[in-house]
Amino acid sequence: MSQLKPGLALAALLALAACQSKPAAPPAAGLAPVAALPAAALPAGSGCGPAIARTQAIVDSDVATGNLNAPVGKRFSADLANASAACAAGRDGEALHLLAAARARYGYPG
Repeated sequence: MSQLKPGLALAALLALAACQSKPAAPPAAGLAPVAALPAAALPAGSGCGPAIARTQAIVDSDVATGNLNAPVGKRFSADLANASAACAAGRDGEALHLLAAARARYGYPG
């Protein structure tokens, strides 16, 4: 009877595995691949102005492609407008701090 137990255990494991396995999910129909924003479309340069403009371009692209919902994009853009105002007033350090805070708040790596 001791030889029978390992065989039964193996059969039980195989039966359990068969019950637990799920078929692979079919590919989502009707979903087109989302194109990445071309690097050439991003504003160039250094300093707070171009950095804020690059982030705004990414946010606009993400809203347009549906990767970011519009209400969140609007709040993100408002935060970027605050950073842009600080930058325009010559407060580069504050502007970059506001930019970094906004990017972190919405999960965009710096």
